[in-house]
Amino acid sequence: MKVLLALTAVIILAAAVFEIYREIHHFCITRYEVKSARLSGMYRETKILFLSDLHNRIYGYGNRGLMQAVREEKPDLILIGGDMLVGKENVPYDTALDFVRQLPAVCRVFYVNGNHEGRMKENPEIYNSAYEEYMCSLKKAGVVFLENESCTITLNGQKLSVCGLELPVRTYRKFHKSDIDADDISEYLGCSPETGGLAEYPAANRDGSFTILLAHNPAYMDAYLDWGADLILSGHLHGGLIRIPGLGGIVTPQGFLFPKYSGEMTRKGGQTVIVSRGLGSHTLNIRLFNTPELVSITLVPE
Repeated sequence: MKVLLALTAVIILAAAVFEIYREIHHFCITRYEVKSARLSGMYRETKILFLSDLHNRIYGYGNRGLMQAVREEKPDLILIGGDMLVGKENVPYDTALDFVRQLPAVCRVFYVNGNHEGRMKENPEIYNSAYEEYMCSLKKAGVVFLENESCTITLNGQKLSVCGLELPVRTYRKFHKSDIDADDISEYLGCSPETGGLAEYPAANRDGSFTILLAHNPAYMDAYLDWGADLILSGHLHGGLIRIPGLGGIVTPQGFLFPKYSGEMTRKGGQTVIVSRGLGSHTLNIRLFNTPELVSITLVPE
């Protein structure tokens, strides 16, 4: 009996190791449909691709597999939720740079920083000019960075206000959650969906705009919802490393168990929350029942 139990345990462990290896080397496309009465100006369905947490992962030589998937989705807009590179000393960002700078040839691209880009940006004494070089190279390729900024565009007849929230790196500390509320979000962005108004960019407003908030860390989702965005896009948690059906992700990078939002779409009244499981991993290269994903969102007028 003991031998049988030991053999069963070995088989289960081997299967789990194989599945983890398989999942960290493959990605899927997860498709969501977002319907809203606030999309009444849209004369046809609009597709948005949301990419997050690539962490220098490569799918096919030169990321051709991932780039092909992006092209085949035929998006109207690409939104990047941060952590495309790995913010560590002596870790090059070339993989992320080479991939992201191809995206503007497909359609318009907006990029909000995650904690890895933020770490490089806030600590030039460690990373020198790496962040500035990375950002400037992507800007030259046509990528628009939203560093606590907003921009209003029109797609298929509908005004979309894309707001990029960049929280300080201190809000990502291990075993710690900062006190962030809707007023803080308005202060960081310099606007709210109700008031509008940034000097450099047209910001979110309620004059026919559908507001999309790019906010890397879903730990502060209650504040994002209170702030009032129509669609909130986050990443950061890598799906919670291991996912349990019915429970979701197990652990966050900050060490909290069973996060409320970790890799799914959730409706809250007229608001929609989508958290990406991310495209890569770092440090703990573990994924189980948690395949990396490219998120494809179709906006549909209601």
